[in-house]
Amino acid sequence: MTSTPYDSIATWYDAFVSDESHAGNFGIRYLFDLMGGVRGLSVCDLACGQGRIARELARRGAHVVGVDISAELLAMARRAEDTDRLGITYVHDDAQAIATIAAAQFDGAVCNLGLTDIPDLRATVQSVWRVLKPAGWFVFCIPHPCFEPPHADWLTTAEGQPLRVIRDYFGEGFWQSSNAEGLRGKVGAQHRTLSTLMNTLTAAGFAVERVLEPRADKVSIARVPGYAMVPTLLLVRSAKVAFDGDSGSNAITT
Repeated sequence: MTSTPYDSIATWYDAFVSDESHAGNFGIRYLFDLMGGVRGLSVCDLACGQGRIARELARRGAHVVGVDISAELLAMARRAEDTDRLGITYVHDDAQAIATIAAAQFDGAVCNLGLTDIPDLRATVQSVWRVLKPAGWFVFCIPHPCFEPPHADWLTTAEGQPLRVIRDYFGEGFWQSSNAEGLRGKVGAQHRTLSTLMNTLTAAGFAVERVLEPRADKVSIARVPGYAMVPTLLLVRSAKVAFDGDSGSNAITT
């Protein structure tokens, strides 16, 4: 199993995402809006981390399997399950293969702010397609690739207005922030353009059904006023499209 830098920062990361002011937290309600009702459904929480989304899915009546590559974050998730039993199964696996899970197991899959941590997007999306039942859905949230690309910055105009500076939108691949105290300074991220993201989805056999670019909440805007101007998150709902002769494995070859 490939190692992950999240193992070494698991305690820090848990506190980071649990902070009310964390910029990505406001997107969770939109994530659940895109999923819709989950009661009775089998759902995979991909890159589940310490299980925040998995637990809420279970509370809403879903049968949940959480998958993550970080043994330390999974240990936190399992401790939470031991304390408050919700029937969640946690699996130590790589999202790029999901090798421990058979084909056509889930009604839906969700990934909250995890795709930008995964090097091979194409393999990951194909793996999600494989483990979904026919017409299963895939919902995910990522930092908006147009406004959160590598080394984007905030400046202030002479009139005192915030100004977003985009430095290298077309520079796809791994990057790392110079801010050693932030998440992207600690673990880096994978940047893809919007077209790469959407084309990878459709090439793997997904139909894009709905896209959201929500305005940040008041807490986030109070911390970074520019968040009132541009979206920081991109959320997508897509559905598995059955190929001719579909037998539970993706028809696209690698």
